[in-house]
Amino acid sequence: MSSTSITTIDDTTALIATQAAAEKARSLGLAMSIAVTDTAGHLKSFLRMDGASLISLQIAQDKAYTSSATGLPTHMWHEYIKEDAPLLHGIVHTPRFIVFGGGFPIKENGNVIGAIGLSGGHYSQDMECARAALAAISAEE
Repeated sequence: MSSTSITTIDDTTALIATQAAAEKARSLGLAMSIAVTDTAGHLKSFLRMDGASLISLQIAQDKAYTSSATGLPTHMWHEYIKEDAPLLHGIVHTPRFIVFGGGFPIKENGNVIGAIGLSGGHYSQDMECARAALAAISAEE
């Protein structure tokens, strides 16, 4: 019997991503919640910046969870479902499933090793900060 090992994001990389996202958020004058998860969608790193809204805590985690679970950025989901009525009205009732921007899978050599999710700005700002985190850890987008 062969065993398969799954590579997942390590704690040091998760912290670097979190810090880079926070630095970008600060430069934009935003207070955000930042979640980095492993391949299973479990938290590896989390930061609620001073002043970040309470609702942003769960949304950031859910964005990371969605990207971990699906291997896709959260903003791509709206495009997939907007013209498909059964999917549009059904999948959005899936717990923790987010269909707007701010969540990205973290990939290494084409494989998902974790994800990042941000909440606290407009979703386009959340995406901008997430992309800064991905660049800081040299992750594929």
